[in-house]
This record gives sequence, structure tokens and C-alpha cells, in this order.
Amino acid sequence: MYELQVEGMTCNHCVAAVTKSVKEIDDGAKVDVDLATHKVRVDSKASIDDIKSAVADAGYEVASSRAV
Repeated sequence: MYELQVEGMTCNHCVAAVTKSVKEIDDGAKVDVDLATHKVRVDSKASIDDIKSAVADAGYEVASSRAV
């Protein structure tokens, strides 16, 4: 599982965009987004680099990431 600090998310559309982008690389991924803290927790078989790329492709900046 990974935790990412994602900048620029402000609404449910942002949540949907990030979730959709991650699920495009791993359909079985579990994505939990906390808008208040801008944290995204992802349980996925994909690598952290692939997840970060997916978030960036959705239009958001990953400020930091870590395995949890």
C-alpha cells in the first residue's frame, strides 16, 4: 500500500479523476482519497512509479509518496 500527498485536489471530480486514472493501470486497485489532507492511499499491484505517473496523467502533482 502506498500513501501519496497530491496537490491540487479540491472536489469530488478530482477524487473521481485520480481514482479512474489509477484504476486504468490496475483495475483491482483500492483507492482512498482524503480531500481535507490531500492524501491518497492506494492498495495496488502496480509500482509506486506507475501510480505516480497515473496521478500526474490525471493532472495532479504528487508532492511526496511512501510505502505504508
